[in-house]
Amino acid sequence: MRLLVTLPLLLFATTAFSQDIHVRVDPHGPGSINSTTDYTTIQQALDHHPFPVNAIDGPRHRVIIEIVPGVYHERIIVTQNHPRITLLGLGKSPEDVVITNSLNAKTAGGTFFTETAEINGDGFEADNLTFENTAGPTGQAVAAAVRSDRAIFKHVRFLGDQDTLFADFGRQYYFDCYIEGGVDFIFGNATAVFDHSEIHEIRPGFLTAQSRTAPEQTTGYVITNSRITSAIVPSANSPHSTFYLGRPWRPYSFVIVRNTELPATLDPAGWSQWKADDPMPAAFYAEFENTGPGADTAHRTPWSHQLSPIEARSFTPDAFLRGFDYWMPTAAAAKLP
Repeated sequence: MRLLVTLPLLLFATTAFSQDIHVRVDPHGPGSINSTTDYTTIQQALDHHPFPVNAIDGPRHRVIIEIVPGVYHERIIVTQNHPRITLLGLGKSPEDVVITNSLNAKTAGGTFFTETAEINGDGFEADNLTFENTAGPTGQAVAAAVRSDRAIFKHVRFLGDQDTLFADFGRQYYFDCYIEGGVDFIFGNATAVFDHSEIHEIRPGFLTAQSRTAPEQTTGYVITNSRITSAIVPSANSPHSTFYLGRPWRPYSFVIVRNTELPATLDPAGWSQWKADDPMPAAFYAEFENTGPGADTAHRTPWSHQLSPIEARSFTPDAFLRGFDYWMPTAAAAKLP
């Protein structure tokens, strides 16, 4: 009888004192084949880090991978069986830790083989670093592909041209991020919010290509309290010196832009069909109380919408991403540095 009492107590004690795992990535550090805390590449750390005690069924502790400043020429993958990974850049700014590659669809054999970072494990976090694809205007070239539920990106830069960020599955929260590209550079079918971020259009094109496939789905993108900026030089002689907030990659594409500053180079129509001769789409594209020279809605495409204040309440970060588990992404993001 005494043994039966003691064993549960020991199990409880092990669970109660389980802690986050901290490992370090430094190309010039002491990492060796025998180390479990020091690695010379990010992928080594992702593949070989220790797991917190009871990582599957126990407390929600994390593996925190601390990355020293540098440029990391590698492709990384966070697999599904590695949940609750945090990538933490140790530099003074996101520019100090850069994860970079340069594959495009032509050289890699398709868009979905080009990503610099592939993130599949749930509960992923990234803070104070950069994901980059330097292929340039050579076709589809993904900087990050994210299929992680309850994912958080804070102080993160995503750099590319076409198809920069594949936000495709799960609930994702981007806070104080910088995302740049030219064509369809935020795309996929995640439920994602971009909050207090800068989204930068580098040439005439389309900001989003959200891909909700059925009307009953709850996926979509919300851009809120942000700035959309543009490197496009307006020209009275060129009809193609503007960009659009989005076009529907799939029939029921869903994007909300609210309380966001819009530049003068936004096309007055705001939104576009996938192709110019497509019929009126079933997409839901809407705006609410945007500002800046591009915020005038007088000439918006007739199938876009303007939200009422009551409708807009459903599209705050915590409301849109809550889900059945009542996730509070703003509180979770506040815990990151």
